[in-house]
Amino acid sequence: MQITLETRSIVTLAEDALVTYLFEESDPIHGRIAELDKLTGGLLGRLAKSGELTGKTLELTLVHAPAGLKTARLLLVGAGKPGQFNPATLRKVAGAALRYLKTRGVHKFVFAVREGGLTEEAAQAVTEGVIASDFESDKYKTDKKNDKFIEALSIAGYGGAEKAAGEKGIARGRFVGDSQNFARDLVNEPSNKLTPRILAEKAEAMATEVGLKVEILDEKKIADLKMGALLSVAQGSVEPPRVIVVTYTPANPKLGAPVIGLVGKAVTFDTGGISIKPSDGMEKMKYDMAGGATMLGVMRALAALKPSVKVICVVPATENMPGGKAQKPGDIQTAMSGKTIEVLNTDAEGRLILADGIHYAKQLGATHLVDAATLTGAIVVALAGINVGVFGSDQAWTDKLLASAKAAGEKMWPMPMDEEYREFIKGSFADIQNISSGKGGGAITGAMFIREFAGDTPWIHLDIAGTAWNDDAKPWLAKGPTGVALRTLVHLITSL
Repeated sequence: MQITLETRSIVTLAEDALVTYLFEESDPIHGRIAELDKLTGGLLGRLAKSGELTGKTLELTLVHAPAGLKTARLLLVGAGKPGQFNPATLRKVAGAALRYLKTRGVHKFVFAVREGGLTEEAAQAVTEGVIASDFESDKYKTDKKNDKFIEALSIAGYGGAEKAAGEKGIARGRFVGDSQNFARDLVNEPSNKLTPRILAEKAEAMATEVGLKVEILDEKKIADLKMGALLSVAQGSVEPPRVIVVTYTPANPKLGAPVIGLVGKAVTFDTGGISIKPSDGMEKMKYDMAGGATMLGVMRALAALKPSVKVICVVPATENMPGGKAQKPGDIQTAMSGKTIEVLNTDAEGRLILADGIHYAKQLGATHLVDAATLTGAIVVALAGINVGVFGSDQAWTDKLLASAKAAGEKMWPMPMDEEYREFIKGSFADIQNISSGKGGGAITGAMFIREFAGDTPWIHLDIAGTAWNDDAKPWLAKGPTGVALRTLVHLITSL
């Protein structure tokens, strides 16, 4: 999809559709909406008076052949209360508009940013919104409607002093939006099309394309490094594991600057192992590699945005299968760090592979860590599919991430990490055990387990189990993978 800045008056534009938004207030007809109302002979005012045009969030009102305009259609999208409007809302407004128009045979449209909001952030939000909303999860369908597509979008309203900001926002939004869709495409792949080896090949191709350093560790190198926790998960599968290492180094690294370590869980299919999952819904366990996909997407975006800090991405990739060689409940494994682990439940495998991934990221020089994982069903019980669970060992580092989440418009919620929870994973026959002994707090104890391997290094764990996948389509996003946390991490790293 081509995205450009349109500096001409919207009155002169003859595209398939013109889109703008209005707010939920006593009189929504003001500013640009008042101008459009005048051009259309008071039509918008009459619609507002009748109650058809209210400005409620994502309410869509389509006017065909609007008088006074050359465009074939005028689409008005509700943006909610003006006091609650932010770039995240604008992103959803733009995304909902694209998905609505795409189903109606529109191929080109103009999105007019409202007066007072002509900023770089607004242009970026619109760009991210339309790119993310244009992603479909129908890659393997043979009966796709190939005539339903958006060819081009123009963002209008920017001119003069705002033009440079608009162009910069579009460029940044494209980097982020395309990278989010790259991650979503990986997550959407079925496990027979995305084994650990294939994921490594795709990551290597991406890194090479954008100019990042990449190294793929095969099963022999993994064994040489004594990554016993990762190997224990992999041993039940005929598919060998991989560890993907992608590194971004700034052209002029600052002395004493942090080195960010991003670690993503990539279980390309999770049966639960010997502690096998119920069959109902197991097909979705292809997305148990969403944390790893997110981190690879972040690296893709950073290659273009060029932050001033070094970033090391480590993605341990494996299947978790119940084969004849699979680890069993009660087995004791030795992680790369030397810490011993009693495996009470083989379905708590994500924390095992993250243990070795985090330790390796520290060995490579990471001074600040963030991991992302579809780790626990318990976080879904706690936060549903609304918020990402955030667990941190360092308050200042955690506060930075939460500030970036707010700026990026991604809902995240801090969870407790009190030392009392450490007792829940204290091992009876090894240093630690991989689940608690029936005491509850499953998401917290999962995070406490991972923290053991971060040690004193500032560390954040993002449990994205409830937010990495949409079971139902949203007005602004297709059913399926979301690419959650990518925008937050890109904002965090580029703001350092």
